[in-house]
Amino acid sequence: MTDPHDLVDKVVAELPERLPAQRWFGGKDRPVTSVRPLRTTVLGEDPLLVHLVVEVAQPDRRAPYQLLVTDLAEDYDATADPELAGRLLDLVAEGAEVDGLRFAHEPGVELEAGLRGRPITSEQSNTSLVFGSQYILKLFRKLTTGENPDLVLHRALHRVGCEHIAQPLGSITGELDGEPTTVGMLQQFLPDAVDGWAMATTSVRDLMAEGDLHADEVGGDFAGEAQRLGQAVATVHADLERALGTQRADAGDIDRTVRNMVARLDSVVAAVPELRPYVPALREAFDRARDTPGAVAIQHIHGDLHLGQVLRTVQGWLLIDFEGEPGAPIAERTALRSPLRDVAGMLRSFDYAAHQLLVGQPEDHQLAVRALEWSRRNRAAFTEGYAEAAAESVGDPRGRGYLLRAFELDKAVYEVSYEYANRPEWLTVPLSSIARITGEGVR
Repeated sequence: MTDPHDLVDKVVAELPERLPAQRWFGGKDRPVTSVRPLRTTVLGEDPLLVHLVVEVAQPDRRAPYQLLVTDLAEDYDATADPELAGRLLDLVAEGAEVDGLRFAHEPGVELEAGLRGRPITSEQSNTSLVFGSQYILKLFRKLTTGENPDLVLHRALHRVGCEHIAQPLGSITGELDGEPTTVGMLQQFLPDAVDGWAMATTSVRDLMAEGDLHADEVGGDFAGEAQRLGQAVATVHADLERALGTQRADAGDIDRTVRNMVARLDSVVAAVPELRPYVPALREAFDRARDTPGAVAIQHIHGDLHLGQVLRTVQGWLLIDFEGEPGAPIAERTALRSPLRDVAGMLRSFDYAAHQLLVGQPEDHQLAVRALEWSRRNRAAFTEGYAEAAAESVGDPRGRGYLLRAFELDKAVYEVSYEYANRPEWLTVPLSSIARITGEGVR
């Protein structure tokens, strides 16, 4: 049997080269200068299964990541082995503790052990393992000290009986910088679920394939689902308010929000010259957000809401992945913010779904018009649904036009930065949206 220390030494030595190829690694844009082990926990000896936390150093940052490693695989990744992955579920079912790594099921939950695990290959920043048709375990690859917001908010929503989440079933907790830290979360798995992005883009393809019909005449019209999705998001916001409370933002809070938007704009435009023509209009739009009438509610929100973060089941829409924007600091992800940020995120996602088929293709005026028609129809349906179910503290998002517009533009500026660094061919999507929203182009 391989000695655990020898295995860890081999893995750590190869990680600087291997990490940039991993989907879940968040530092692909910078070289890895060093990797050092922080904590090693042996979870099984025959075959060898080791939970490993490492610190990854890059020129301007250091960040902790977790790995599950074995000597059975050439790439050492134990999450791809069904039997080894199943060991994690067994430990949660047992309520075990192994060398400070605590596995626990939620109060009143009984789990079926002995199930094999399989990874979901489409995930980006984390790794999720599915067990049978019952459970899904998310391993948070990049670790942040303390309880992960995804676990905190799911527990809070479950306590108030929220119908638009998957039930939390268990957790895995380690230690980082001397504090308990969430490394995994077990939830109910819904095998019949379809993600919103797949449904929306299928609707767009149906529309593009029709030569003469409008969006409301195509069999795959998504507007009804968009309206129901708006209702679900508003209900989740109301449930979060019931569970964790709400506050009123004062003028200082709004001013800081606007200053952060302007700071992001200044940072992005310095790197992306294509954004420069829109800077004056963006600054004006951000400044107008200060004139929002009445009190603005701030509370816990999803924080990274888009069509890929919602699932349609036979019972209705569910929201998933409440950990917030993975690249944002933990203080930002756990701060109280306006629910309009989530609304703006979903509006941006509708725009992406509408235009994704046009990326990299020759300009086609008719298809561009149809994409815009689809986007406008579904954005309107979503905000209508949201207004129907919104809590009194939030109200109709259309009544907060300047603030909602600023949040959407701020998200689009972020998208400009992301696309410029990762998918340059997609840069036209957020830039064209900024042009429309600020009035520089067709609105």
